[in-house]
Amino acid sequence: MTAPELVARPRKVRFVTVPVAVVFVGVFVVVAILLRSSGTGVFFQASDQLAMVGIGVLLALGVLWLTWPKVTADATGVTVRNLLGGTRYPWTGVRAISFADGAAWARLELPDDEYVPIMAVQAVDGDRAVAAIRHLRRLHRDALGE
Repeated sequence: MTAPELVARPRKVRFVTVPVAVVFVGVFVVVAILLRSSGTGVFFQASDQLAMVGIGVLLALGVLWLTWPKVTADATGVTVRNLLGGTRYPWTGVRAISFADGAAWARLELPDDEYVPIMAVQAVDGDRAVAAIRHLRRLHRDALGE
């Protein structure tokens, strides 16, 4: 694989997920601290407090997972990493790069009417998404000699 010409990741989703993750951890830490002095008659252990913090951390990690997608492209192909892993596609196996009207993210059109979502190129990113799509299409055209 040659040096990547394009590396794209979702941008605006970070502006939402990072504060939400911080709030999750903060709220669950406060709940864990206040849990000990609950007036309900139930006696909570330190392990219960740790579990509450752990739940907050797990929820924060789940939210931050939405920033994981990434697309990397070079002259030979494109690597799409979505939430559950990544796959490399040679340009000869890609029919087109599209962004359907109303779609949340772009996609690679593959033979036999199959497609792969490119979650790293999201509609909410506006001009950055347009630039990424144009760059992917240029790399695709150049690889196919069109």
